[in-house]
Parts: sequence; structure tokens; C-alpha cells
Amino acid sequence: MNPLSGVLDEAWRMYKTHARHLLAIAFVIYLIAAVITAVLALAGGTVGLLLGSLVSVIAAFVLQATLIKAVQDVRDGRADLSISETVNQALPFFWSVAGASILAGIAITIGLILIIVPGLFLITIWAVIIPVIVIERSGVMASFGRSRELVRGRGWHVFGTLVIVYVIMLVVEIILSLIFSALPHVLGDGLSSVISGTLISPFLAVVVTLVYYRLSETMTPAGGGPYGGYQQSPQDGGYGGYPPPPQGGYGQPPQSGGYGQPPQGGGYGGYREPPTSGYPQGDYPPPPPPGGYGGPPQQQP
Repeated sequence: MNPLSGVLDEAWRMYKTHARHLLAIAFVIYLIAAVITAVLALAGGTVGLLLGSLVSVIAAFVLQATLIKAVQDVRDGRADLSISETVNQALPFFWSVAGASILAGIAITIGLILIIVPGLFLITIWAVIIPVIVIERSGVMASFGRSRELVRGRGWHVFGTLVIVYVIMLVVEIILSLIFSALPHVLGDGLSSVISGTLISPFLAVVVTLVYYRLSETMTPAGGGPYGGYQQSPQDGGYGGYPPPPQGGYGQPPQSGGYGQPPQGGGYGGYREPPTSGYPQGDYPPPPPPGGYGGPPQQQP
């Protein structure tokens, strides 16, 4: 069964439901970056352009982390965090998101230039590295392995979902570029960048985050047990390959002869029950006198 079946419909419903919140986050970040970039370009010439490009890159990393955090927040049906709170909670992941994005971008670009197929393969297996970093608080290098682990066995499903999303993004970009082509070049490019980014980035973040959750849920062991929810093995009824616990559970006295429980049926302090007669001298303690050790002997009738 395809775990990503219907994920685009779910993403679209979430996008529409929380459009005001998600679009506001994207618009604020894009607008701030665009204003700073424009000021640097006007004031600093070539150096200003380079600094402006750096600001745009930084804003893109902040936006990725912030939108993933925002989607995580609204999954329960409501936005509990304000825009500023969402940004503040996303900022601690900035360097990890930046490092992973740069490494992935370099590797994917090389793969696309060389033979194309390796690049597409890397795009697929690393599709959820940003949600892994933000949601699981994973490190840069660990996020690559975790993303590949989640995608394993579902590669074609993930690839197909990404293709559809990128086609949608391309169509929106073309439509917006045609709309703003009548404006002066600088103004048209600036508005197109801000508006297209504001519209597209939240939807992409919703899709990627939902893909992450769908994939992670397929790997979540069955819950409900006291042993971390390991899924029961159909072969032996164990817990994820571990032997079943003794009766009564680990750390509790086992029931009726479990581990460490003295045999039932009597005996002296857990020793074997002595034979009724003829036990060897020294093998077992002598039977207690009538009335028990330390008690007055009982009168024989």
C-alpha cells in the first residue's frame, strides 16, 4: 500500500485551512529579505549585490526551518504559535538546516550535471532531511541517513510526489512571471520573487512535512505494550525479536514459578522439598520439631 496516497489532497486542505498563517510567515521573511537585498544593491554596487545574495540565502534557510515548524504546529488543526514564536523556535535549527541544505545542494548538482539519474536519486532519498532536523532535532550528517531510512522501499512513491509538486510550482512560476512581465524589470522580478515564494514555499513545506509524517508512521512500531511498543513478531509472539518477559513483567515478582521464584509446594527457604523419608544426613536440615523452631514443643496425645 502506498503510504503517500492522498498526501497532496491532505496538503492542499491544510494549505487552504491555514493559508493566512502560513502565507503570512513566508511573506514577512521574503519581504524583509527583499528589502535588505534591495538596499544593499543600491548602496554597495557589486559588494552590495553579493551581500544581498547572501541575505537571500540566509532567508531561505530560515524560511525552510520556520515553515516546517509552522506545519508541525498546525497539524492539530490550529496555530498555537504566533509568527514571531514560530521563527524563534525555528532559529536554533538554522545552522543544521543550512549545513544540510548546502551539502545536499552540492551533491545533487554534481549528480544532475554528470548523469542526471544520480541527482534525481539523491533528491528522492534526501527529500525529508529538513523535517528530520526540525522535528526530530537531528544533526546534519544524521539527517541524511535518517531520511534515506524513511524513504527506503518507498522511493518511487516519494519521487512521484515530488515530480507533481515541482510541476505545480513550475506552472505557478510561469503564470506569475507572465503577470509581472509588464512591470519594469527590477520591480517585476522583485514582486514575482516575493509573491511566488510566498505562495509556493508554504505548500512545498506542507507536502514535505506530511510526507515525513506518513513515512515515519509506517516505521513506528505498534504501541500499547510496556516494552517501548515493539511490534509483536508473528513467529514467536515476542516483542521486536526480544524474548517475551516473564510473567508479571520485568522488575515485578513473576507469577507461579517465574524467574527466581521458589518452586511451589513447600520446602525450606526455597530448598527442594525433602523426600518424605530416608533423606541423606547433611543433605537437608532436620525437620522442625512440632510447634516450629523456637516454639514450645506440642504435647503428644
